[in-house]
Amino acid sequence: MVGRPPRRLGLDPVEPQIGEIERARCQPVGKRAEFRLADAQALPFPEASFDVVASVLVVNFIPDRPRALSEMRRVTRPRGHIASCVWDFAAELSPSWPLRLGMRRIGADVPQVPGTKDSSRGALASLFEKGGLDEIATTSIDVTVAFADFDEFWRAQTPRYAPTTKIVDGFANSDRARLMEVIRSEVPVFPDGRIEYSARANTIKARAPG
Repeated sequence: MVGRPPRRLGLDPVEPQIGEIERARCQPVGKRAEFRLADAQALPFPEASFDVVASVLVVNFIPDRPRALSEMRRVTRPRGHIASCVWDFAAELSPSWPLRLGMRRIGADVPQVPGTKDSSRGALASLFEKGGLDEIATTSIDVTVAFADFDEFWRAQTPRYAPTTKIVDGFANSDRARLMEVIRSEVPVFPDGRIEYSARANTIKARAPG
């Protein structure tokens, strides 16, 4: 006898993401999952609501990370799974590292990514340990970031919402051109124009107390 499919929820706290959520609802995944706006620091669910709670590439951006983890623990059933992954901003190994490195090389003041200090494996483990979770395990995943050409790379690295994009927009044309040349010298560019480089995500998983 096949049971009912599990309930799947995807959350985001940011109003501009409504458009992305609406697009997701129209995709095949939208038939298997529900998407809504919610704050990780105040999850709108009763205790022990879920078997698995995961945050993907977001926990370092949450202002009160201990509170968010406490909320994740609260809504997870006893012995349920809690997991997270973040780009390794502490080691400057996020997909945006070539842009950030290039900006520093030309003398720009590059703002630190929020929660950088809490993006290492050790910091994630400490966060989960202080949150009272069990069976904590961490690992790192190295990935290849690939773009068809420099134009595609540039568009991906300069979204309208990014603080670094606002800085780049303020550059003189000569400084912007110099930034592009520095980046081209730092990342592998293939004869066909492809760009590929490495990035790293740190992951952690644990169980809620029984």
